[in-house]
Amino acid sequence: MTADNSSGRLDDDDYPAYTMGRAAEMIGATPGFLRAIGEARLITPLRSDGGHRRYSRYQLRIAARARELVDQGTPIEAACRIVILEDQLEEAQRINAEYRRAAESSDPTTTA
Repeated sequence: MTADNSSGRLDDDDYPAYTMGRAAEMIGATPGFLRAIGEARLITPLRSDGGHRRYSRYQLRIAARARELVDQGTPIEAACRIVILEDQLEEAQRINAEYRRAAESSDPTTTA
C-alpha cells in the first residue's frame, strides 16, 4: 500500500502523513531507531510513491512507547515485544467492554 497525499485524511490516525525524518523528530529518536523497530516488526511503515517510509500517528504512539522503554534500559527486541503485548491487551479490553455493553443492553433484567 502506498501513501497518498489527500489532505482530508490528515485527521485519520492511520494515515501515513509523516516522513521518517519528521517522525523521528516528533518522538525524539533517530531514523535508525525507526528502522530498528521496523526490523523488529513493531511497526511497518507504508511507502510513498517514491518508496520513502511514511508513518501514521498511531505508529508514532507505538514508536514513542518503545523509545520510552529503550530509554529506561530495556533491550529493543524486548521493548518491541512489551509494546505489542500492551497493544494486544488494550484491544482485548476494548472488545470485552463492547461484549459487556451488548450483553447488558440485551439483558431484560437490567434497567437503563
